[in-house]
Amino acid sequence: MHTLSILLNATAQAANETAINMNMQVNNSLTPADIFQKGGFMMYPLVILSIIALYIFGERYFAIARARKFDNGMMNDIKHKIKTGDLDGALMVCETSNTPMGRMIAKGIRRMGRPLSDVQTAIENVGNLEISKLEKGLPVLASVSGGAPMIGFLGTVMGMIQAFYEMSSAKNVEISNLAGGIYTAMSTTAGGLLVGILAYFAYNILVARVDKTVAIMEHTSTEFMDLLHEPTK
Repeated sequence: MHTLSILLNATAQAANETAINMNMQVNNSLTPADIFQKGGFMMYPLVILSIIALYIFGERYFAIARARKFDNGMMNDIKHKIKTGDLDGALMVCETSNTPMGRMIAKGIRRMGRPLSDVQTAIENVGNLEISKLEKGLPVLASVSGGAPMIGFLGTVMGMIQAFYEMSSAKNVEISNLAGGIYTAMSTTAGGLLVGILAYFAYNILVARVDKTVAIMEHTSTEFMDLLHEPTK
């Protein structure tokens, strides 16, 4: 019985030590909030940049999606109305679509009767304006993708300066003297890279969608100009 009691006590003690170690590991784990706090004041510009990038991406993504709502059915309806001489009806379809393609064709319809070169120039001018609208905010997003890592690296340098300063000021150098500066350095680096990478992917996604929209605009303008050439064939 005495031996059994010793074994039970040893088992209970080992279990308690294991639970304590597990609690210490859980308590020592870092959460995103902890990393943000360790990063210091340099994390605030990164948060602002991430909000700006998220807003631009969401706003541009849905704006470009709305700009591409011009299907073949609308184009066929416009062609039919132009061939039958219903120019007002064709203009109504273009304005109802509220898309870059519709505004380009509407400009061309209003220029009908003039030389075809003038019509094409007018359409191209409208197209250039529409492309600039689609690209609104993209330079800012590109700046965030490049600037966020640089801010993170600036925080890294400042953190290392702090670490070396504390090391030079301490009589006995210990790892605890360097912990604060190293935390700041690593946290800001991670934060800057995370914001920069996400902004970089967001920028490329939007650029790809703009390019596809531009291709649709070019195809639509070509269809319209071919329509104007048909009576001369």
